Amino acid sequence: MSKVTRIPTPAAGTRGGRIALLGTGVVGSAVVARYRQLAERGVALPPFAWLSNSRVQVVNDGSLEDALAQAHAAPRRATGVPPWAEGEALARGDIVIDATASDTVAGWHPEWLQRGIHVVTANKLGAGADATRAQAIIDAQREGGRYGDSATVGAGLRLLRELVAGGDRIHAVEGMLSGSLGWLLSRFDDSRPFSDLVREARDAGYTEPDPRVDLSGEDVRRKLLILARASGVMLEARDVRVSSLVPDALRDAAPGEVDARLTTLDAPLRERFVTAHRSDARLCFVGRFDAERGASVGLRALPLSNPLVSGHGTENRAAIFSDRYRERPLVIQGPGAGAEVTAAALLDDVLRIARAAPRA
Repeated sequence: MSKVTRIPTPAAGTRGGRIALLGTGVVGSAVVARYRQLAERGVALPPFAWLSNSRVQVVNDGSLEDALAQAHAAPRRATGVPPWAEGEALARGDIVIDATASDTVAGWHPEWLQRGIHVVTANKLGAGADATRAQAIIDAQREGGRYGDSATVGAGLRLLRELVAGGDRIHAVEGMLSGSLGWLLSRFDDSRPFSDLVREARDAGYTEPDPRVDLSGEDVRRKLLILARASGVMLEARDVRVSSLVPDALRDAAPGEVDARLTTLDAPLRERFVTAHRSDARLCFVGRFDAERGASVGLRALPLSNPLVSGHGTENRAAIFSDRYRERPLVIQGPGAGAEVTAAALLDDVLRIARAAPRA
């Protein structure tokens, strides 16, 4: 299929417009499954019009699962997202779910919003990329569509915005913002090589398909930028100091060599673990921004009394320091990795937008 197919008109009485899904991988498939579950429970949802990946766009003519199967079966393309996947048939009031990790798709977010199309995203390359794009997304919402990005960071993002809207001033945020790294480090007790845990996390869908994205700290940097900007601090990516876990040999590996070179992680991580263990500390991968002292991302050995240490599994934990919470931070936690969690956050935003929209 090489063009946009005509999308059926939504049924009368439905709220808002229609849903269009970009990305049919692990997260996109979980969105389809979650949508079906909610529909079976009688939750009022906008109609699901079409879904798209880098190979094909498929109209939902009745069976969403059949549409997803067609998308998965389409021949692979040598290039990325095709031009027609932008969705020429999108209309004002429609809701795009961006379940990709595509910079190209993220670059369309401001344009969609300006056209009155709502955007719900797990793609951190929108508000978590360069400041120009992030500002364009903010500006486009003033008279355009709504932006649902809870799935990029989690409940902490909504809470920060509520605090700022209520007149609070955010001084700093510090947290374990990667569910995948939290999972890895909470299980790393020196009984297994760290590389084995990385493979397990990747196969379970806790990391990006290329785990170097998580291990490099780039994913945490993007989340930290989103949190800082929501707090009113318009940081650039270059403003965040990142200490990567990825050795040079793994960083420079071709995609097909990554799995074999994961073992280069083992010796450095074991050394850091032993040092932390001797000091009654726990290794945590922490992102922090301070309105006055800058921002950083990296591995730290935290004392067991630190509130960030008590998280388990893929949980994210963040401490918010503000005018209201100056001496004792507000600490929040919640699940931070997994396709089902991400899909639920995406559809929560869809429902919030749809319920706020006027009836057609």
